[in-house]
Amino acid sequence: MVTTACRGDAASPNRPESSMPDAATPISSIAQSRKSFHADLIKRGILRIGEDKVPSNADKDSKKSVALALGVATRLEAEVGTRLKGQTAGSLFEVACSEFLKATFPLFEHLRPGPWEIEQIKGRTSVRAIAKYDQYSHLLDLEKAVDANKQLQTILGNAYDISPDVVISRNPFSDEQINESVVLVDDTVSGLSSLRSSNHALPTLHAVVSCKWTFRSDRAQNARSEALNLIRNRKGRLPHIVVVTGEPLPSRLSSLALGTGDIDCVYHFALPELISSMAEMAVGDEQDLLQTMVNGKRLRDIADLPLDLAV
Repeated sequence: MVTTACRGDAASPNRPESSMPDAATPISSIAQSRKSFHADLIKRGILRIGEDKVPSNADKDSKKSVALALGVATRLEAEVGTRLKGQTAGSLFEVACSEFLKATFPLFEHLRPGPWEIEQIKGRTSVRAIAKYDQYSHLLDLEKAVDANKQLQTILGNAYDISPDVVISRNPFSDEQINESVVLVDDTVSGLSSLRSSNHALPTLHAVVSCKWTFRSDRAQNARSEALNLIRNRKGRLPHIVVVTGEPLPSRLSSLALGTGDIDCVYHFALPELISSMAEMAVGDEQDLLQTMVNGKRLRDIADLPLDLAV
């Protein structure tokens, strides 16, 4: 359990402020972890306000982006200083998201028990990063075939290119674990199930998390393409496919959040703070768009992610 006292304070986007716990009410583990996550972003320099009053997740050429990002950063008590380069901030954001999930997802062991592993995939190893999981192990053979026959590359293109940022997987169970309370399986049945380690099964990929500190609308297609590759190339159950972002502009968020069929949901690193900042600006169209994504179950807060992954 993460118990570090940190910056930031915000109500749930769907919960009235008056119903939030008072000072005498113990803070929940997820609320503590959310605060720790924001404090980690600030400590690592990912979330920072430049000397020019432009936060690190803002598009400096967009007044609306700067204003929204500044509202969020101010509410989270971000520090003023030199902003990190975009690529560096993006890489560190992946680390912070991975650490947040490692701190929170195991808290729901009683709801979804199992030998879970959470891993940040460092570098862009493409197929090899995903082929060690049961649903995608066949992709390694496909990669070898493409390497041996370049005409296949022309045909397939990047249709099997999958490079996740953070993954959650579950290792198979031993027969002793499966039969702990009652004998459920033996050598005569269930010889192909990937749940049994006795079948020489590989880990099952449970979730793929794409971490994007910021993004332009024209780059949202990259996340969608990778999601579609996960859907098309699987053999077995589909893992959760989600995106975590710090992008402040609703119009850019909508390029990923709106629509269905590829990404489960987009999770914002500070959604209540973004909603409050938007309310201050009183920009009708953008405010309506943001609320549409929330009401339509396409945009949620980072604190919702570990619970949703426990489903």
